Amino acid sequence: MVENELLSVKQLSVKLQNKVILLDTHLTLNFGDILGLVGPSGCGKTTLLNTIAGFNSPSTGELNIKRNNSSSTHLIVEEDVLTITPFKHVVPEHRNIGMIFQDYALFPHLSVEKNICFGINKLPKSEQKFRMTDLLNLLKLTGLEARFPHQLSGGQQQRVAIARALAPQPTLLLLDEPFSNIDARLRNELMLEMRQILKQLKMSAIFVTHNKDEVFTFADKIAVMHQGSILQIGRPADVCHSPNSWQVADFLQLGSWIPVKAINGQFQSAVGELPSTEDLFLKENMITYKGGPQKLQLLLKSQAIVYCEDGFEKNNVKVDNISITEHGFHYLLSSIDKDLSLSFEQLSFYSNCLFALGQKIAIKIKSHNYQVFNSYDDILG
Repeated sequence: MVENELLSVKQLSVKLQNKVILLDTHLTLNFGDILGLVGPSGCGKTTLLNTIAGFNSPSTGELNIKRNNSSSTHLIVEEDVLTITPFKHVVPEHRNIGMIFQDYALFPHLSVEKNICFGINKLPKSEQKFRMTDLLNLLKLTGLEARFPHQLSGGQQQRVAIARALAPQPTLLLLDEPFSNIDARLRNELMLEMRQILKQLKMSAIFVTHNKDEVFTFADKIAVMHQGSILQIGRPADVCHSPNSWQVADFLQLGSWIPVKAINGQFQSAVGELPSTEDLFLKENMITYKGGPQKLQLLLKSQAIVYCEDGFEKNNVKVDNISITEHGFHYLLSSIDKDLSLSFEQLSFYSNCLFALGQKIAIKIKSHNYQVFNSYDDILG
């Protein structure tokens, strides 16, 4: 393993009940990083998490996990690196991994104090007390030691689950849909707070979510999964800027899809002609422009759509819906005489709503603020 790597997953496949759930999965995680696994339901996110934790065994490939909390190679001996293969299993309790489940999985008959200390009950009482007190302060649970789970709010139960997972001082923390049961009003606040705590502790973490907003808020890097494979890994901003496949762009809802034809160096579409340049295409999962007519799909990011106040543009559309998001006004547009749907964002609350329902407006497309993929039939599937 590379010096700063905590986890390495190579060619991992997992078969459960004779069904392939993960296929040829590759993944690395560095010390101190927070990685978010995202993708549609059934794509293999939780299976990957459970395999890292030790609840599933790999069918092919291997996992390498460092159990030492330091990334300094001189502090890591051979025994501190676990290698898991189809022929070599390591039970979960020997992997030095903490896990937080979607339903928290707190013991209802135990107090907050005993829940937190459950995984460290073999340590001296003084050490248990020291760790529990430290975590109670860190997670703002001081004064709740004697309460039972049913006496706590959802956010407090989540904090107890995190404290219990952190008490054994794991090298890696795994979180399965950790914020899904939290009230929407408190979710973002808790995410930011938990991220700050993990960074303060220099804790590495992998968390599963189907919510793209959660992963953008919480993660240093994201891995987008589809049908048992990881399609792309990178910083959220990089993945959003340059998705490497239509599946990634479609799941993250990065813009509107427009059918186009490539003819003589131009993309012809329902919103007019757009110039074609080589830098619009990635090497994999995208077309190679050869100058002839081709049926393609253009990913038009919402920030690429510009409202034309002068009204002289030919690209007239109608405002079908107006909604308010945390960023500003969101408009759903459709072409007046063509079967086309577009999204447009007004990223400000400090000015009046630009349009009215049913209003006809003119738009133009910012040059080169789009990407082109091969045509497909199941883009909405």
